[in-house]
Amino acid sequence: MKHHDVIIIGAGAAGLMCAATAGYRGRDVLVLDNAKQAGRKILISGGGRCNFTNLKVEPANFLCGNPHFVKSALARYPSQQFIELVERHGIEYHERDHGQLFCNDSAKEIVTMLLTECELAGVTIKLRTDILAVKKTEAGRFELNTSNGELSCDSLVIATGGLSMPKLGATPYGYQLAEQFGLKVLPTHAGLVPFTWHSEDKIRFEPLSGIAVPSRITAKDGTAFSEALLFTHRGLSGPAILQISNYWKAGETIEIDLLPNMDLAQLLEQQLAAHPKQSLRNTLSQWLPKRLVEVLFDEALLNKALNQLVHAERAKLVDDIHRWTLLMNGTEGYRTAEVTLGALIVMSCHPKPWKPAKLQDSTLSVK
Repeated sequence: MKHHDVIIIGAGAAGLMCAATAGYRGRDVLVLDNAKQAGRKILISGGGRCNFTNLKVEPANFLCGNPHFVKSALARYPSQQFIELVERHGIEYHERDHGQLFCNDSAKEIVTMLLTECELAGVTIKLRTDILAVKKTEAGRFELNTSNGELSCDSLVIATGGLSMPKLGATPYGYQLAEQFGLKVLPTHAGLVPFTWHSEDKIRFEPLSGIAVPSRITAKDGTAFSEALLFTHRGLSGPAILQISNYWKAGETIEIDLLPNMDLAQLLEQQLAAHPKQSLRNTLSQWLPKRLVEVLFDEALLNKALNQLVHAERAKLVDDIHRWTLLMNGTEGYRTAEVTLGALIVMSCHPKPWKPAKLQDSTLSVK
């Protein structure tokens, strides 16, 4: 039975980063994964360009039952250290909204960087390996029965990821193994995921597929995000929807402001004074896509001139656009979700942060 100091199950971002960390500390590290390629989720992230970190990463940006855990983790390894690692590997990147950093070329560069770090740290990676059974001996070691033979280790790390995107090999194995060893696993659900329409709403809104508008979306608990809203043939997506999905619960409504940076009541007053005979359709189409306007409002109302609208109609119009309330059917689930909420994260911290070797070093020293 081949023995290693550390065995990591999962060759994704977390597993590879953990492997390099342990390897640079002088551990004999083996990474196992049942996939034929390491970092598969990394490769498709960020539209193939990988949002590898943000310029500003703070505890408030994370959903966590223990905020002090996040503070500790970020203090030990702030985003700037990862940015420096990316720069040492010569990866060019650019900034998008909210300080998001993406590769200029391809997410493949991030995978190559992590694999290079693992190689420099002396890590062994074995793909196409299924874990058949895991047990812990009385001596405190872990023994693994795999499709490529039996292995043992002193420390076992489960980095199998969440349930999102099962087509890429996501399974509940990590949670099952955690439960096997008595660890508490919280209920899971899809996060950063598009919403789906009820059948009657789908018929009404499906023609809007492809339309994107600025918005401010608010969940039942008051959490709100101001970003783009995208209509799809299945429901609603876009950055604002993906963010609010983390706070939404089945059966709750969401509130959408379709003109988040405008005061529609004031705009209508100005248009009424300047163009009293202009139709409501043409007025609203100055600020919203015409197709959206025609789906949201009755034809008879849209055909009215501004000076024909009574006060109650204008008030309702303002409310419908600034506080459009929707009851969505559900989400697209793990099939398209970017993350899994709930579950369990177990992290072992070392008293000293790791320092990756410089690429030009021919020998490595471990502190």
